[in-house]
Amino acid sequence: MHPVINAQAAATASVMMDGRFTFGLGSGEALNEQVTGASWPPAAVRLDMLEEAVEVMRRLWTGDVITHHGRHYTVEHARLYTVPEEPPPVYISALGTSSAEVAGRIADGYIATAPIGQAVERFDASGGKGKPKQGGLKVCFAPTEDEGLDVVHERWPNEGLPGELSQVLRTPEHIMQASSLVQRDQLKSAVTCGPDVDAHVQAFQSYRDMSFDEIYVNQIGPNQDDFFRFYQQEVLPALRERDQATAS
Repeated sequence: MHPVINAQAAATASVMMDGRFTFGLGSGEALNEQVTGASWPPAAVRLDMLEEAVEVMRRLWTGDVITHHGRHYTVEHARLYTVPEEPPPVYISALGTSSAEVAGRIADGYIATAPIGQAVERFDASGGKGKPKQGGLKVCFAPTEDEGLDVVHERWPNEGLPGELSQVLRTPEHIMQASSLVQRDQLKSAVTCGPDVDAHVQAFQSYRDMSFDEIYVNQIGPNQDDFFRFYQQEVLPALRERDQATAS
């Protein structure tokens, strides 16, 4: 999507939410991008496009008239007539070290869907030290660990796909085909399943060890109400107890 369109959408959302809006960006996934028929460039090119796009959007958020002739994007006499008082913070999602370096240089914050130490270190070393970090944690609360694993294997087996595979596969059918190779037991180390409070508390620890500021938990499967009760009544109090014990 052209950065002029994204800049306008983000500016409008930020104004409507009185500034309570953070714009999350990444280098994209072929699954989402290929529907327009555009080419799908390699990761290094996509990161270069991302960096140029952020530059264009930040210029547009000033409300000035912008003309830009860059390597990837052209903007002719564009202006946003509704802009927030402050530009929306740009957080960049990064899993590998190359994307983490770009995020450290240009982003206002960092998003990770896995606590990968090398990526966090590169983000900090590239200018990200002290910037906010957000982590995403997938779990499956269920009556037993085995039942939770069954749900994950049925609903989200792509969690077991290695490397960049999920970013470069172009259709849902391709992802389903690749996910059929993922064995149930492979997901055991990727997703915390079942009712063990300590296991869920421990799942947070890698993010906490890397000084993440916020951790967002995603329950896989339909058991949402019980998941919220479990976290409200057992997991979050256990996390607070651990914090208090550590502090003392």
